Amino acid sequence: MAENVGSKVSFFLVGLGIGALVGILFAPKSGEETRDYLTKKADEGREYAQKKARELRERAEDLIERSKEIMNREKGSITAAVEAGKETYQREKSKAQAQ
Repeated sequence: MAENVGSKVSFFLVGLGIGALVGILFAPKSGEETRDYLTKKADEGREYAQKKARELRERAEDLIERSKEIMNREKGSITAAVEAGKETYQREKSKAQAQ
């Protein structure tokens, strides 16, 4: 199954490359205009990718911070429950020994 998906992706990328090459060869603009256009689009794509990477990093940091807060809250609850369980066990153990 994974090989099938990989081959489909490979075919898609090859087709994309061929389409881009044909598009550049038959472009109505001159070579210099086309290079300038491609450079501009590449810069825009790089800036967009960097922006998205920053946003993802910020979201990840926020999620990590929220997770730490939740863990600290739950840690207190779990500790209290364990202590209550120990106290109950000791109390019941004492009752059983007294009988």
